Amino acid sequence: MKVGLGYCNEKNSLASGKKAARLALENGDMVSPDIVLSFCSSQTNPDEFFRGLQSVLGEDIPIVGGSAIGIITNDDLSYEGYPCGVALIQSNEIQKTLAVVSGLDKDEKSAGRKLGKELSNTHEGKILLLFYDSIKSPSTNTSPPIMNASRPLVEGIQETLKSNVPIIGIGVLGDFDFGPPNQFCGSHVDTQSAVGILASGGFEPYFRIAHGCTPKDGIYHTITRIEGSNLYEVDGKPIVEMIDAMYGNEEWRKQKPVSRLTIGINHGEKYGAFEESCYVNRLIAGALPNGEGVVLFEPDLEEGTEILFMLRDGRQMIESARRNSAELLEQVIADGRQPVFGLYIDCAGRTARISHTITEEASEVQKVFNQYDTPLLGVYSGVEVSPLLGKSRGLDWTGVLLVLAKD
Repeated sequence: MKVGLGYCNEKNSLASGKKAARLALENGDMVSPDIVLSFCSSQTNPDEFFRGLQSVLGEDIPIVGGSAIGIITNDDLSYEGYPCGVALIQSNEIQKTLAVVSGLDKDEKSAGRKLGKELSNTHEGKILLLFYDSIKSPSTNTSPPIMNASRPLVEGIQETLKSNVPIIGIGVLGDFDFGPPNQFCGSHVDTQSAVGILASGGFEPYFRIAHGCTPKDGIYHTITRIEGSNLYEVDGKPIVEMIDAMYGNEEWRKQKPVSRLTIGINHGEKYGAFEESCYVNRLIAGALPNGEGVVLFEPDLEEGTEILFMLRDGRQMIESARRNSAELLEQVIADGRQPVFGLYIDCAGRTARISHTITEEASEVQKVFNQYDTPLLGVYSGVEVSPLLGKSRGLDWTGVLLVLAKD
């Protein structure tokens, strides 16, 4: 298995695509890659960048990925300007099937079922890489964004795929203002699609998730009024007034997303010791314009769901990224395998710019992968999908690390 990485941060989108592709071919010492993962910033023209990639790699090689707030590699980390990244994988031992479905914004579950059905008659996979459009409706000056829900999408895939294959996925996002992203769908650029690569063969996937949220006070609350992603009442009280009291003012209502507070769901022992790997966190995308509620990043919670208010802890986030990436690669080595490629799907809310940290938590992941001399491509995303407690789920404010290893 060969892996090549290319990175570019230049204004000319066509030239950027060409340069990134050439660098990746050169760094991987390859001619014809089997899998191409590529992402570019919202300031980059996606069609021109895609055309630049194809002019170097050829039009017959499928390219998947799309918009990203920023790019992480072994040597680069940026969400300013025009960052773009390419990862090429070449192997005679990997079998892969690519499927693309549209109409995600019409019905996420139906799109998932179609995607799973297209993949169900192929080989038994070891990993399913999923790429989908995070944004159903972009944010405006007066309202937060509406997101495409990951839960029905993943459930639809699992219904028709009829396999326990782990799903590692990216809800692509173009900018911090939740503008509409673009997607690379194999042979073309599109939106409102779901793209899947089912892969198997001569590799073994390893994955970990890193959080950095801790319960604010350990008190459980119950959702008493919610409609889609709009959360209005908790414990029979207006949630906006509850958060006003926590902050001591209304300034938090101007934040998109809310910078310190999240909603947590504990999938582990209710009153057991805190285990970050048992929690799914939901970002608060912002307050509704009239102050009657808040908008969550995912529309998957229901009335009666027990939640906790969680605090986003910058120091714990950085430590979690370092510890989990080191432990994952140590596990690969202990199993007698060699890590050959890492994909880091990192929530854009974990950047130093949003988390107000002095250093970037992704730099800890860079250090670990450089220590093990393993190629790394990271993407700042909107939503992250990964198995948690045996079930693939959509996550928020999470770093999902996937490592492909060979014997």
